[in-house]
Amino acid sequence: MELKRVVITGLGALTPIGNTLDEYWKGLVDGKSGAAPITHFDASKFKTQFACEVKDFNVTDFIDRKEARKLDPFSQYAMVSTDEAIADAALMESNPDLDRIGVIWGSGIGGLKSFQDECENFFGGDGTPKFNPFFIPKMIADIAAGHISIKYGFRGPNYVTVSACASSTNALIDAFNYIRLGKADVIISGGSEAAVNEVGMGGFNALRALSTRNDDPKTASRPFDAERDGFVLGEGSGALILEEYEHAKKRGAKIYAEVIGGGMSSDAYHMTAPHPDGIGAMNTMKYALEDANLSVEDIDYINVHGTSTPLGDIAEVKAIQGLFGDHAYKLNISSTKSMTGHLLGAAGAIEAIACVMAVKNDIVPPTINHFNDDPELDNELNFTFNKAQEREVNIAISNTFGFGGHNTSLIVKKYKG
Repeated sequence: MELKRVVITGLGALTPIGNTLDEYWKGLVDGKSGAAPITHFDASKFKTQFACEVKDFNVTDFIDRKEARKLDPFSQYAMVSTDEAIADAALMESNPDLDRIGVIWGSGIGGLKSFQDECENFFGGDGTPKFNPFFIPKMIADIAAGHISIKYGFRGPNYVTVSACASSTNALIDAFNYIRLGKADVIISGGSEAAVNEVGMGGFNALRALSTRNDDPKTASRPFDAERDGFVLGEGSGALILEEYEHAKKRGAKIYAEVIGGGMSSDAYHMTAPHPDGIGAMNTMKYALEDANLSVEDIDYINVHGTSTPLGDIAEVKAIQGLFGDHAYKLNISSTKSMTGHLLGAAGAIEAIACVMAVKNDIVPPTINHFNDDPELDNELNFTFNKAQEREVNIAISNTFGFGGHNTSLIVKKYKG
């Protein structure tokens, strides 16, 4: 069968460096750090006392207080970014067929805050089982997609993908496939996460995954720097409206970019560590290129997973050099996690948005906080250190990898009609 073209017609972002799409993109281009001391709870006894929190966010500015109480923060974030994306796409103004619109969302953890709160209430009491009737619906990861579909009446495919930090890229790839196979006209896709709480910080501290640079939070996320010491936990949400090209064209939608390929693979190596030779990362990029019928020379920019961990950054660079060969030196590479921190299951969504905006505007956002070259990396590569770079960006790859060895790559292309 002939596969249909898939375009992106709406974007929404709620991030540690901006609470709207425009604010987020400006923050990326300006090289803004979202890291600061934690305000959500008293972190004074934690090894890591800072994170990339969403700032100046009042949920009741967007959702009725009574309804907001039924939603974990990860669902609140999902609803807000989705509302922005749907409005941006002017989707509901064209009286669309709601049976042909779906929601495929991503979240690695789901309602962690709700789970923590209910356990605290139970174990801090007399043992009498008194639980909030919304506890389970607030906690389960799939509920974000459910709430979006209920609000707007979307009756197409509806579910959430869970593959740790690869979750929302998996969701985007699934959405891409449903549309190009003709099973939906529009899919609202993306991801959300809200793990900046005691359980989230404590768990990742126990794994020794987080930076402990408490004396200088803003420079703590240092992808590819010799002194990187772990990632900075982030939170927020990103939403993208994926739409079948002819459907978008017929309703006169503005088009940001085209989605042309996706790849998925597994390291099959370790629970939390990447394969040291980057085999899984190399494979997922290779599969994405094959899916898009591209050669390595066609790629201009890679928004890397680049978490600022000692092992992960090296493995990903090995994968890029192994696959791209000499062309690796002609690429722009950057890790926007240096600014946003690591949004876990929502990382792929906001980083896909960064790629879309890069191809639309011909600007590559930087990898900030670079101070010292790592001798284990080839520093002749263009990591876009510290300052955004203008260049023609026709095709970009977004990489996200997750605990369990899950690897995903999404390819977006400049829209030219």
